[in-house]
Amino acid sequence: MAQVTARAAAARLVLGVLEDRVSLVEQVQRGALDRLAPPDRARAQRLALSALRNLSRADGVLKPLMRKVPPAPVRAILRVAVSEMMEDGAAPHGVVGEAVAATRALGAGGERLTGLVNAVLRRASEVSVERWAALPAPEMPGWLRGRIMSAYGKKAAQAMEAAHARGAPIDLTPKDGDAAGLAGRLGAVVLPTGSVRLTAGGQVSELPGYATGDWWVQDAAAALAAKALAVRKGERVLDLCAAPGGKTLQLAAAGAEVTALDLSEERLVRLRENLARCGLSATVVAADALSWEGAGDFDAVLLDAPCSATGTIRRHPDLPYLRDGTGIREIARLQADLIDSAVARLAPGGRLVFATCSLLPDEGERQVAAALERNSALAIDAGALDLAGAAPHWRTAEGGLRTRPDDWPELGGLDGFYIAALRRS
Repeated sequence: MAQVTARAAAARLVLGVLEDRVSLVEQVQRGALDRLAPPDRARAQRLALSALRNLSRADGVLKPLMRKVPPAPVRAILRVAVSEMMEDGAAPHGVVGEAVAATRALGAGGERLTGLVNAVLRRASEVSVERWAALPAPEMPGWLRGRIMSAYGKKAAQAMEAAHARGAPIDLTPKDGDAAGLAGRLGAVVLPTGSVRLTAGGQVSELPGYATGDWWVQDAAAALAAKALAVRKGERVLDLCAAPGGKTLQLAAAGAEVTALDLSEERLVRLRENLARCGLSATVVAADALSWEGAGDFDAVLLDAPCSATGTIRRHPDLPYLRDGTGIREIARLQADLIDSAVARLAPGGRLVFATCSLLPDEGERQVAAALERNSALAIDAGALDLAGAAPHWRTAEGGLRTRPDDWPELGGLDGFYIAALRRS
């Protein structure tokens, strides 16, 4: 059996996204990288992510060099190879050689195209860094770009696309809240909101403090939702749609008595693992939030609702190729039902934070405006969003908070999130 390389595996991952509409995460869970050693698994995923972020740029380089588009498996190999040479500065000799070998391994159909792959990539390697950098950032798919332009304008949409192409650094949340201390130990930087951002690559699980649970991975924007809830020690807090658990860890670390509920038992496995690693405790429940019959009257509820996840494209560049805009209305209806369910579980005077990692107002600002109309006992708690490091322009007209991928460009950006803090009278 021929040896599988990280580059060949990356091309297969890209092919799985574009042709089979299967996410990178799901492909990995299905064993797509099982034949690789751990370092090569990480490299294959990194190469696939880079290729997906730069798909249109790679095509811009390849198109003039070919008279017709090759079969999809060969095209994936070419795209990964061009992205690696242009974006990572990889030596052409090794990239071209492995691309030819991967094409040959496709069988008879690939064998006859090895000469083409060799010739095209050698010519592609002559493209200057300046020309590559001048190519426009890949556009969001039409179904999403139209919505984003309607909400924020063309200039903002282009800025978000540039942020998507740059990718996403890794942010950490310190268990003890000492961001400066953690940053000092890891050679990282402290972000304005108190998260810690890594400045170098490497295996996260090998970093100091991971095994002892001193911190966990969590995007800086995602960390704001639990901060807005401002839980106090001993409060009864419900974390709805809790997996994979970053917010559960925040709430538990603050001393709350947390019930973490999620529909997926499989996703809760990771939440339990993170609780154990960090030495924190919570009551973990696998159930449908809409039909769960657990005790109500919680002091606070955190609802990080299912959504289109359009705010995470810089971290998940496969997402635009997996969706077509259908189902947004259904998701919005589910969010509304979840909000009403959360309100019903609040004690009088209880607090609710609603959050989505979406850029779409239908899953944010409009969702909260509608919830306020439906629930006369609900009111905006604007002061809860006066968070350290939060930029004034993040505040929205109805009293929520909106982050975008093009925020903090000098720091590496952050995920697109919408957060609203509400209180039951």
